[in-house]
Amino acid sequence: MRRYEGVEQHRIITTRIRPGHLARIVDVSAGGALLETMYRLLPGTSVELHVETSTRHTRVRGEVLRSAVVKLRADGVCYRGAIRFDRHLPWFVDESRAPGGTVDSRPAHPMRASSTPEVI
Repeated sequence: MRRYEGVEQHRIITTRIRPGHLARIVDVSAGGALLETMYRLLPGTSVELHVETSTRHTRVRGEVLRSAVVKLRADGVCYRGAIRFDRHLPWFVDESRAPGGTVDSRPAHPMRASSTPEVI
């Protein structure tokens, strides 16, 4: 599985951990991501990521595999955590090979959002 590092490669401009905690992608593949955040990541817990490029937005659930404190600052602690996605991130997978069939992927700025979007 190909790994993408840096915004130039993966083109992800915003990542949030539900309910809205900012995160920075260190590297990402179709099956998971390494990210940094001020939000405490506990191994074994489930998380939902909201991931956005300039043209797409999707939500993907996953499990925190490992987490470590990487920075201590006066305003808080920064964690680096590895997340394994429950399903592959749609834009890194050839649709014909995507496991599980359909994926929830929609424009980054839709005219009207669904009231009950399916969560990956």
